[in-house]
Amino acid sequence: MSFPLRRSFPALLASMLLCACAAPGATTTDAAKAGDAHPGPVAAVRVAFDRDGVTAARATGMADLATGREVTADDPTRVASISKLVVSIGAMRLVEAGTLDLDADVSELLGWRLRHPEFPDTPISLRLLLSHTSGLTDDAGYWQTPLDGRLQDLLDDPKAWNAGKTPGSWFQYANLNFPLVASVMENATGERFDLLMKRLVFDPLQVDACYGWTACDDGVVARAVVQYRADRTPAADNNGGGRPACPVQRASDGSCDLDMWKPGVNGGLFGPQGGMRISARDLAKIGRLLLGGGTVDGVRLLSADSVRELVTPQWSLAHDAGATVETDSSGQSREGFFCRYGLSAQTLATPHAGCNDDPFGDGVARVGHSGSAYGLLSGLWVDLEGGTGVVYYATGMSDAPAGSRSAFTAIEEALASDTRR
Repeated sequence: MSFPLRRSFPALLASMLLCACAAPGATTTDAAKAGDAHPGPVAAVRVAFDRDGVTAARATGMADLATGREVTADDPTRVASISKLVVSIGAMRLVEAGTLDLDADVSELLGWRLRHPEFPDTPISLRLLLSHTSGLTDDAGYWQTPLDGRLQDLLDDPKAWNAGKTPGSWFQYANLNFPLVASVMENATGERFDLLMKRLVFDPLQVDACYGWTACDDGVVARAVVQYRADRTPAADNNGGGRPACPVQRASDGSCDLDMWKPGVNGGLFGPQGGMRISARDLAKIGRLLLGGGTVDGVRLLSADSVRELVTPQWSLAHDAGATVETDSSGQSREGFFCRYGLSAQTLATPHAGCNDDPFGDGVARVGHSGSAYGLLSGLWVDLEGGTGVVYYATGMSDAPAGSRSAFTAIEEALASDTRR
């Protein structure tokens, strides 16, 4: 199916959702027989906002094909890598409190020496981890460590490191940075990562969100948005309205006893790199926090200086000849996707020949983060100068058609650029 971006958002979205919702059992093959290259999203949600609140919300499609439950803007969704941005907000709270130091060697808090094997004299800081300039890659894996495993063992694999690249000199997007960040946060506080994020971010903002479901209440869990591949098979959160049998990677013997948890040993258990479950409406509140310079609805979570530190690019393609390639969960490469990156915050619309990072198509330098996993595509973007922002996601979008004006996909461009209120 082609995606003519000049059409209005409602008409465009309706056409994309036709196959997804009219015949819940339809597969990619069925769609192809009907003349469509891709069946479109199972669900698509878009929330626009400004500093004062939500200005528009649209939700179309199904949260759960098996039950026929329609999606709403208040249903919790696994928003993939937008999770990283919220981790940084929590980390910056600990920096403000003096619990963490952005530029200190994290080895002391980890309890073991974290070093690139080729550059053993170069310390690795929280700043380098949050900005993907630590020298790490995902080639050794990043989520496979079981409940009773040690993240440290994964870092002993040479494939975990970018050969020949000194930490601090090179940007490479790597999920593995964030289990390390979570381990640092756990050791600094003695608190389990999911519960720590609840205390630092979710409870003060009064949002119903969690990393890995454990810290969400039953009512929130029951409204989970199932994530689907393009062929309509479930890819994540297909729990029938209940909790998953095990909320983390099971132990090596197949057991699932969270009492095995020890601070800082395995910070990847609750998915700091992509496991946040939050509704689009609540995610808009995170965006409003950034628009408000760390304050939203009278609650000050961060100082304006901390927000500025978070969103200011630590790396830019304009000052680095290195190639930047984002590979999503389906293995599709997206050249020119990352061009400016702060402390888990992307900046869009980079004026550089190698960049292709403006899904809105208007040249505005928005900040936020994208997400891509388990057939979901998502985004949280704020225009700090204009005082507006948007949250969007679409499910069922594995192998999504490419966009016409950026490294983002067609559905992301369509959801981003709808400026109607």
